[in-house]
Amino acid sequence: MLPLESGGLQLGPLLPEHIEELFVGIALFVIIYLVIWKKVVPMFEKTYAERTAAIQGGIEKAEAAQAEAAAALEEYKAQLATAREEASRIREEAKAQGAAILADMRQQATEESSRLLANAKAQIDAERAAAVNELRSEIGGLATTLAGRIVGESLDDDERARRTVERFIADLESQTAEHA
Repeated sequence: MLPLESGGLQLGPLLPEHIEELFVGIALFVIIYLVIWKKVVPMFEKTYAERTAAIQGGIEKAEAAQAEAAAALEEYKAQLATAREEASRIREEAKAQGAAILADMRQQATEESSRLLANAKAQIDAERAAAVNELRSEIGGLATTLAGRIVGESLDDDERARRTVERFIADLESQTAEHA
């Protein structure tokens, strides 16, 4: 019998009946271990390396995409800031143009007003001068007729009548100037 049985170590059903079985089992274990070590483990290592590379590549792609998105965001922000600055500049230019147009319109209105006022004054002066001349001739005729009736003689002499009328109008103007 086997020395394992007598030693007090009880292996139960694992105890081989023949010692050769133990050596064959150990040899088979070593062969299976070597086959697994040479064939199966490299396949697992290769699969593990491929998966690690795929995961690492995915992480790198994600980081690259994130960096690209951040760069695009910064570019967008810069373009937005530029657009805001340009819009502000355009608003300021529009305000300046509006103020210039308003000032130009005011100047034109002032010039037009001055021109209309000057034309009105000139027209009034012309009408006044015409009215004064008409009144002088009418008053002159009336004054000559009246003076002729008062004096009792005819004042048909044009030169004398003109002098009399001018003296009469000068007296009226001086009286008007004194009362004003």
